[in-house]
Amino acid sequence: MKVTSSRILSVALAFALLGSVAIAQGPPRGPMHEGGFFGEHMMEFFSDYLNLSDAQQAQIKQIMTSTRPTLEPLFKQEMQNKKAMMQLAMSGNFDEAKAQSLAQQSATVHAQLEVAHARAAAQAYQVLTAEQKTKLSEFMAKREQRRQEHMQEHMHGQMPPPPDSE
Repeated sequence: MKVTSSRILSVALAFALLGSVAIAQGPPRGPMHEGGFFGEHMMEFFSDYLNLSDAQQAQIKQIMTSTRPTLEPLFKQEMQNKKAMMQLAMSGNFDEAKAQSLAQQSATVHAQLEVAHARAAAQAYQVLTAEQKTKLSEFMAKREQRRQEHMQEHMHGQMPPPPDSE
């Protein structure tokens, strides 16, 4: 149970920290970032929810700024791998060995991203007070419960119908 709680906390802080990275990187780019949801809004949410002080916010932003040089090339590589896999799948000439190689590269990059996120989350977690850590833990436990319930709904055939292909 303790492992799950610390994993949940890491994920929560990773979301908060990813928001900080987006802030540090400047204006949002691309359709997934329109309106800055993954950046400014996420950081604002956690800042408000946990009542982070200005000093804590600055510390977390600094952690993310120092993490950005590690994350940026990994994100780019991840996107290149996904693009290459999609091109291979749609090429009409599927090469199993090439697919395996791309999948292995993707797994390696993903593992590096996870470690970098966990490292940054652990650093940011140390910035929080005991009360904030407790509040974050409770938030993440509720979030995990909702996620589990959502997964159960989908696993038991309660998925919504696919969108029309028109």
